[in-house]
This record gives sequence, C-alpha cells and structure tokens, in this order.
Amino acid sequence: MPYKLNESKRHHIPKQRYKLVNWSEYNQALKNRGRIDLWLSDDIETWWTHSDRVYDGTGSSQHYTDQAILTCHELRVIFKIPLRQLEGLVDSLFETMGLPLKCPHYSLLSKRLAGLNIPSPRYKKGVQRDERTVAIAFDSTGLKRYGRDEWHQEKHKVSSKRSWRKLHLGVGDDHVIYSTVLTDKNTMDDAATEALCDQIEEEVSMVSADRAYDENHVYKTVEAHFPEADIIIPPKDYLHYNENHHPKRCAHMIEIAAKGQQTWQQHHQYGKRSGSETAMQRYKRTFGNQLHAREMSNQEIEVMIACGVLNRFTSLGMPQSYKSV
Repeated sequence: MPYKLNESKRHHIPKQRYKLVNWSEYNQALKNRGRIDLWLSDDIETWWTHSDRVYDGTGSSQHYTDQAILTCHELRVIFKIPLRQLEGLVDSLFETMGLPLKCPHYSLLSKRLAGLNIPSPRYKKGVQRDERTVAIAFDSTGLKRYGRDEWHQEKHKVSSKRSWRKLHLGVGDDHVIYSTVLTDKNTMDDAATEALCDQIEEEVSMVSADRAYDENHVYKTVEAHFPEADIIIPPKDYLHYNENHHPKRCAHMIEIAAKGQQTWQQHHQYGKRSGSETAMQRYKRTFGNQLHAREMSNQEIEVMIACGVLNRFTSLGMPQSYKSV
C-alpha cells in the first residue's frame, strides 16, 4: 500500500527493511509456541472425560468432553498431522506423563468436530492492548480443499482441477483475529460483513477494508454494529456521487476529489488495513494454505480453531520493529 500510487516506478523502489528491538523476547516466544503445556494443563484428568455418564435409554452419553476434542484438534492444527498420527501422539504423551488417559479415536475426533460450539476465535483476551478500543480490518483469502500442487502442474505442463474455500477475517490493529467466516469461493467479500461483525464484542474505533467492501449495505451493517466507529473504505473507481449513497461513503468521495487518494489514506490511517493482510500471511505460513477437513461444517470449525491458535501465539509475543535506513 505505501507505493500503490507509484505503480509506474514501484519496481525501482527498494524493499523497506526493519530491525527488531525485542529480538530476545520474540525469539523465546517462537520457541514457546511448541510447548505442550500450553494446551495440556496439570488438571487435565479433571476435564478430559465426563465423570458421571447418564444412560437414559436413548443411547450412550459422551465419554470425552468437548474440551478434550477441542484440545486434540488444536494439537493437530499446530503440528499439521493427520488424525491417526495425532491419536498416537496424544497417547504417547499420556504414557510419558504417567496419566491413565487415552486419546479419542480418530473417527470420533472427525465426527465431533462440527459439533463444537465455537462462536468466534478463541484466546482473544490473552493479548494486552494499549488502548481500550480496537481498529478492525476486513479481508479475505483462499484456502485449497484439494488438487495437485503447483510443482506437479509446472513439471508436467498440465492444469489440475482445484477447489477452494474463501476465508474472511476481521483482524484488529493488535494482530488479534476477532472474527472468522468460511464461505464458498463464489461468495463476495461484502456478503460476509454481517457475520464478521456479529462475532466482535469489543469496542471498535475504526473499521477499514478494501474496495471490494465499498457497498451501501456494508456501511449500514458496520454502522449498526459499531455506531461510533470510523468506516474507512476507498470508493470504487467507477463510482459517482449520488445522494442515495451512504453519507460516509459520499464524504470519502468528496474528500478524495479535493485532497487526493494518498492524503486521504494518511489522514484516516488507512495503512492499518495491512494488518489483515499480515494475518492472512501468518495463517498460511503457520498452518498451510490447505484445509484438512472435507465437510463444510468441519472446515468452518477447523479455521475457527486455527485462528484461535494464532491468537494464542500472538499473546506469547510479537515482534516490535522500526524502519532501518
């Protein structure tokens, strides 16, 4: 975004370099991401299984708690292993710890995934914020369901059928993912705004997004959920002033026409929107760009769990950098 208006000469502009001021703390935070005790606590025996199971004649009640199923899937997301290998990993951990516990069967883990009640990404409260309010940025990216990788297509000069899901994120300026929605690839970005806003309970001071969200109903939805928030969305190129448009949308058009696009971005701190792009990059570099589950209901919970794990990583520590000359 900093050089978007310099499209004709941006290939001559060198990449900005940064230096860390908390390298030691951030380095330790990266190591702590692999610690098992982040997910398996000392009191695990008290919540891993249901102590009192009820048999009412309608079938056997659940043996493992939802927390146990969720913990197993969090470990699967972190280590990126299939469910059968996960079962062996968890069983070996319990044997090493000397605990009389067993991992749920891999088929049970798959069946109960969609039944987990996770309305929004977890571990949001573990991140310390300097301000009481948060600035939210909306964006979306694609996650592959199946299909051959790019190397196979490049080597054999063939195209492969691939199927994608669309991951919509609501990311704060503190790098916390506050809302997550998974849709099919044909769903437009602005159509997920309502679902993204419904998951956010924090006080929001600003909502930013790219031109794909420049629709009147997006302004109305955001304003209904966060009346005091500034809505920063650049108008589409073909858009003309019309009194039927939302007042804030018209105000942006007038200001850009008077001051220019770059001045408008700087005045409204539009650069904070890059936090959503950073979050999407972090997601794919940490968990990969492919979904593990096959059913849509399971995939929705899978990305919700992954975003929660990413929030947990954020709470452990993030890099603090500054521009180097």
